[in-house]
Amino acid sequence: MRILGILTVKDEASFLLEWLAHHRKAGFTDFLVFSNDCTDGTDAMLDRLQALGWLTHVRNDGHAKGPQWAALKQAAGHPLVAQADWIMVLDVDEFVNIHVGDRTIPALLAALPQATAITLTWRMFGNGGVVSLPDTPVTETFIHAAGDPIHWPWRAVMYKTLFANTGRVTPGVHRPKGDFHWFDSAGRRLDGGPQRIFSALGAQNHTLAQLNHYALGSMEGYLVKAARGRANRDASAFDLGYWVERNLNHAEDRSILSLRSGDLRAGLLADPVLGPLHRAGQAWRKARFLALMQDEAWRALFGRLLMATPSRALTAAQARLVWSHAVQNG
Repeated sequence: MRILGILTVKDEASFLLEWLAHHRKAGFTDFLVFSNDCTDGTDAMLDRLQALGWLTHVRNDGHAKGPQWAALKQAAGHPLVAQADWIMVLDVDEFVNIHVGDRTIPALLAALPQATAITLTWRMFGNGGVVSLPDTPVTETFIHAAGDPIHWPWRAVMYKTLFANTGRVTPGVHRPKGDFHWFDSAGRRLDGGPQRIFSALGAQNHTLAQLNHYALGSMEGYLVKAARGRANRDASAFDLGYWVERNLNHAEDRSILSLRSGDLRAGLLADPVLGPLHRAGQAWRKARFLALMQDEAWRALFGRLLMATPSRALTAAQARLVWSHAVQNG
């Protein structure tokens, strides 16, 4: 069985090797990776990984306002997509975390044999008070996450879709186009498919699997991410509001560490090309942060992050109050 992960990256040299090692252990057999306008050596890492047989690298430069959409348009006609049995579109800050069997995607598929599309709901991991850029695995550094269930915000329970190659399918950022038998990561059948791009609020969504989403990272790293911009829209939303909606630290969750990928990561770091490129990427990220600190607007945002407390969970009643206004306004 061929399981394909589609990834779009820009300036992610610090995180790439951990992400690949984890997802190879999780059962992905192929990776189709698009890079755009990298300045930290990520594209050079991908060239080396392609030479080592780890992935297929496609350069996707020059799409400043929508590189991810441009990449998915290319992916739809790529031979790897045609050859795959199952496909998933992911970001480098998203880690598949399976809770059944041997914790791999084949185990999840065995648990849902009727499914041809499975929505893996995000579990949002907060900053945990980490200020400086660490050169340690993301999955070991950030261990505090949103509760399950959570009542608000809806962005904390968005999902990405693992879907079968049923013939005529078009990959999408959150869900594909095509005809599928839909289930969610709690094992619930979704008759007619999901109606929104987020899972049920106020319900447990992670019984069989979850998608660990490390949207914030360290405070220093968040500023570098904000300066880089977003993969599928204009760079305008990485602000304190984005931070508050995602800095959820209500529960400790180390479950992903049960799928041990340290040996694969260590092997990649030991490569004479990849190891130095990883370290150079980490140095680039630190230098980028220091450069941003020369600008008052970035210093102000950094100060606000240091001042901000972890976001509290809303009660069901408070969430209903928010939703009531949405209903009133149509």
